This record gives sequence, structure tokens and C-alpha cells, in this order.
Amino acid sequence: MTWLWIPITLFAAAAQTARNAAQRGLIKTAGTLGATLVRFLYGLPFAAAWLAILHITHPQPDTAPVITTPFLLWITLAAVAQIIATALLLLAMQSRSFAVATAYAKTEVLQVALLAFMLLAERISTASMIAIVLSVAGVVMLSVKPDTLAGDAPVRNPWWSSWLSPAAAYGIAAGGLFGLTAVGYRAAALLHPDWSPFYAGAYNLVWAQSIQTLLLGGWLLARNRQALSSALREWRLSLSAGALGTAASAGWLTAFAMHSAAEVRALSLVEVLFSYLVSHRLLKEKAEKRELAGMGLLLMGLVVLVMAA
Repeated sequence: MTWLWIPITLFAAAAQTARNAAQRGLIKTAGTLGATLVRFLYGLPFAAAWLAILHITHPQPDTAPVITTPFLLWITLAAVAQIIATALLLLAMQSRSFAVATAYAKTEVLQVALLAFMLLAERISTASMIAIVLSVAGVVMLSVKPDTLAGDAPVRNPWWSSWLSPAAAYGIAAGGLFGLTAVGYRAAALLHPDWSPFYAGAYNLVWAQSIQTLLLGGWLLARNRQALSSALREWRLSLSAGALGTAASAGWLTAFAMHSAAEVRALSLVEVLFSYLVSHRLLKEKAEKRELAGMGLLLMGLVVLVMAA
């Protein structure tokens, strides 16, 4: 079932879109770091429950704790990179629309392909590279800053002006760190060659979210207790964001255990399309013709990627 990573990745992208929308609503009350903590703190019980279910129903040949130095290094690298990337993505969402901020972050696809080649010696096919280029071109079109008005006359912005904005800086930096996160989780999964991808993904997820909760929760406890108390006070919305975040992360880590990080993250660009649905249906943010063309180009790239899989 070499194709199983495809529906798992699509599921993870849909869950992450819903989680981003829920998490975005917490920024005003809990702040950027408080909203970031929610993903890990409230997601950890769900991750532990998922691992327990798999342990009972699908025991592995050897499920003794795998705590080696390489494992700790990779999982900690991925966990810390994900904390910072999530915070930067939320900052990008404050500067531009929900969907455009997500588009900036999705430049990670090119970055993860390079990182996976450099750190894991993973190569991708020519067809997959074509799909990545098409998809990223669509992302570029989606992220171009719209024209502004000077009185009644529209002022056309240079296409590159959007890439010099704070939102672009936050989004691209988030994309790079999400790429490092993907490579770290992929490397950690490869250290469990005898385990099923589902079990390896769940095991790595519990480790990662435990590290993330301790690090970020400890930081907020020491430096910003107001943000921590706000995250605890908004427990209803936080619980939803945590559950959705764990569902998404479980999907990502399972897919990374099955397939190359670059191609999983390339297919994850479907999240941009999901984000536009959320943006325009729920958040009432208007789409332009250029954005629709970008979505078409992105969709074309995703189709090529799936056909090449």
C-alpha cells in the first residue's frame, strides 16, 4: 500500500487547516506564544491516547523505549523548530490574511527538498520536482500583494513588493523551520525500521509534544504567566485546537514514516486550497482573479505529484 501516504497527508492538511483557524482565534486573548502552547499542551493527552490504542491493538515486534542519542537529537530538533515555526506562522497571520500567511509558509516545500537531500540524502523524481515547481509558482501568485488605492485610482504594486513585507519574512522563516521539522521527524521515524508507520508516528508525536509542552510551558511560566493563564482559561477553544493539532501531527508523522519528507510536504500544499475555503467561506476574505489562477496552478502541481506517486 505504497499510496497510503496520500490520503493520510490529505487528512493531516485538512486537520491542520481547522487547527490553524481555531488557534488564530486565541492570539487576541493568549498572545502568540500562548496560542502556540495550546497546540502542544492540549494535544498531548490525545497523542498519548492514540499511542496507547495502537500499543494495545497493534503491538510491535519490539516496543521497548527507543531512547538513543540520535533519536533524542532528531526529535528535539524537530520539536523546537516546530515551536518557533508555529509562532512565526501566527505572526504572519496577524500581518496578512489567513490564506496568504499560509501560502508564504508553504515555501517550505523547496526548503524541505533541499534539507532532506543535504541531511538524509533523499532524492526525488523529476516528475515530483516539476510538481513542486508548479505548486510553488501557484503559491507565489497567491501571495502577491493586491493593488492599493490612491483616491479613486488603483496603484499597481510591483510583484516582488509582497516578498519584502513582514508577513513574508515571518511566513518564509516559518516555512524553513517547518521544513527542518519535517526532516527531523522523518529521520526519527527511520530509526524505527521494524515498527509500523502508525506506531512510529504516534511514538514520535508523544515525545515531541512532551518536549514542546515542557519547553514552551516552562518559558511562559517563568516569563509570561498572563499568556499561560489565558491559554488555560480559554480551555474550550484550546481543547479543540489541541485535538485538531494532534490529529494533523499524527497524520504528518505517520506519512513521514511511510514516504519521503519532500513529497509529503509537497502534497501538503493542498492545505493552501483548504485555507482559501476557510478564508472565504468562514472569514469572509475576498479572493481575486490572480489568486484563483494561483490556486489553479497549485492544483495542477498537486495532480502531477499524485499521478507520479
